Amino acid sequence: MADEDAGARAHGEYNAGGRRKQGGVKTMPFILANDFCDRFATIGFNANLITYLTKELHLPLVEASNTLTNFHGTANLTPIVGGLIADSFAGRFWTIAAGSLIYQLGMVSLTVSALLPSLRPPPCSGSGEAACPRASAWTLLVLHLSLLCTSLGTGGTRPCVMAFGADQFELDKPAATTRWSFFNLYFFGVELAKLTAVTAVVYIQENVGWGWGLGVPTIAMLVAVAAFMSGYPLYVKMAPGGSPFTRLAQVAVAAYRKRNVAVPKDPSLLYQDKELDAGIATAGRLLHSKQLTFFDRAATVTDGDLTSSGAPRPWRLSTVHRVEELKSIIRMLPIWGAGILLVTSASHNHSFAIQQARTMDRRVTARLEIPPASMLIFSNIAMLAALALYDRVLVPRLRRLTGHPAGITHLQRTGIGLTISMLSNIVSAVVEGKRKQAAARHGLLDSPGATVPMSVFWMAPQYAIHGVADAFMDVGRMEFLYDQAPESMRSSAAALYWLTMSAGSYMGTLLVTVVHERTKGDGEWLQDNLNRGKLDYYYWLVVTLQVINVVYFVICAKLYTYKKLEVVDKESSPGEIDEKESDDKDVELQPLLPSDHTH
Repeated sequence: MADEDAGARAHGEYNAGGRRKQGGVKTMPFILANDFCDRFATIGFNANLITYLTKELHLPLVEASNTLTNFHGTANLTPIVGGLIADSFAGRFWTIAAGSLIYQLGMVSLTVSALLPSLRPPPCSGSGEAACPRASAWTLLVLHLSLLCTSLGTGGTRPCVMAFGADQFELDKPAATTRWSFFNLYFFGVELAKLTAVTAVVYIQENVGWGWGLGVPTIAMLVAVAAFMSGYPLYVKMAPGGSPFTRLAQVAVAAYRKRNVAVPKDPSLLYQDKELDAGIATAGRLLHSKQLTFFDRAATVTDGDLTSSGAPRPWRLSTVHRVEELKSIIRMLPIWGAGILLVTSASHNHSFAIQQARTMDRRVTARLEIPPASMLIFSNIAMLAALALYDRVLVPRLRRLTGHPAGITHLQRTGIGLTISMLSNIVSAVVEGKRKQAAARHGLLDSPGATVPMSVFWMAPQYAIHGVADAFMDVGRMEFLYDQAPESMRSSAAALYWLTMSAGSYMGTLLVTVVHERTKGDGEWLQDNLNRGKLDYYYWLVVTLQVINVVYFVICAKLYTYKKLEVVDKESSPGEIDEKESDDKDVELQPLLPSDHTH
């Protein structure tokens, strides 16, 4: 791979910025086709997994829910490793390719386990817990190994796909606008894939069987890998710039070593080296900021910091750009943390909410019932509609009102999503209270398997509101992380997005476990018999935590300082950089609007 990159440079396949002379809109069909099939497979695989665990493997509800959230947590934790590998030495293309193949292996393994009777417990022989034998330790081992493979695979794909797609566009203004719109297009494709998965795949799982129900996503994943690899000659492949975490560690160590050194009052006296930073700052170097000045000591020149040849000793002296890389990451972390509780607040949509739906009247027509997991379509449809409405209607009007090129900032978009998400859980609590009242009126409190005479479509609003929240929150967070991260750390920054998912999933497990343990007995909130449980109390608890989280986010957003970047002067000679401050707050991402581009 290193030889290939060297050969590419020797043959002029890289431009002055270190990129192959390829990319652009023509690469989008391959990348988006890959991501559509990938997401179709992932959601088809995960959407109804709670049913597989409880109905096929006969696990108790709380254990199945925690297994699911732990799996989601691990799957969203591994992107940190994948992002580091991509940014350090492998590059995004090969990291995506390797991750896709490992994910495929996990899906094949789970599909085979669903097809082989020896890897499933026997069917229930009557009513009661004893009639439904729990899956054996061997069966659960195969399950966990399969889930581990898929978790490792997502570590390669999730942190890289969005950044790899954005890499395909050059940095001049029209292409940059297209690059930013790629995020909206990406999430639109994700939701379209989810919508297809939670209808077609879930229907197969509920009505045909789990062999085909898991086999179809497995085949889709194979198509995803083939689609992505077939676009190989067209892609821009950004050369990795070395381990970003090593550079961050060098800055921290150098600053600590010089903790007693006075920082020059004039920032121009801090150490600069354009040639040293050229490989990690192709779009321009980060400019000095006045926050977190402790780390400026790393760029303060003292005796012994330079070798006899004038080169800096990296563990004693760092450039301003490298110091600002660390500052940028630290400034982003409080904003990043606010997304954790959003994931926690939605984790029940794949577990408890599906079990709620299973107890309700799911008839669409006299002969057609909607599968419980397919209630997620209301979230997908709402997000698709919200993304389209945001692009075509809201942004033009907000531009005129605020004068901001994107209508509102990333942080404003994120804050709106957090607030709307609270409404989703308020509705969830109210609907669950009504469902239990209906069960009590009809004498069904001790009949958890009976159908409560209340339409499952009462749950549609909570899913729809959550979808609208995601249209603001998810896109806003990803745009913010990509925009504010140092250029050489964008795969790692995308991994922070997925790390939010991981932390939120694990927090969901912790919250469920604590609530379950604290409420054991007559007043148990979370139990297999939802009619006797108090799931609505759990929802109100989540709402309370969300209110605190929104207040926290507003404070962090008010205090946040956007990074400043040198702007490459297009009219200057090659390699010349204009020392002009460019506050990203003033040049934030624009969504795709037909009036903004020529085709």
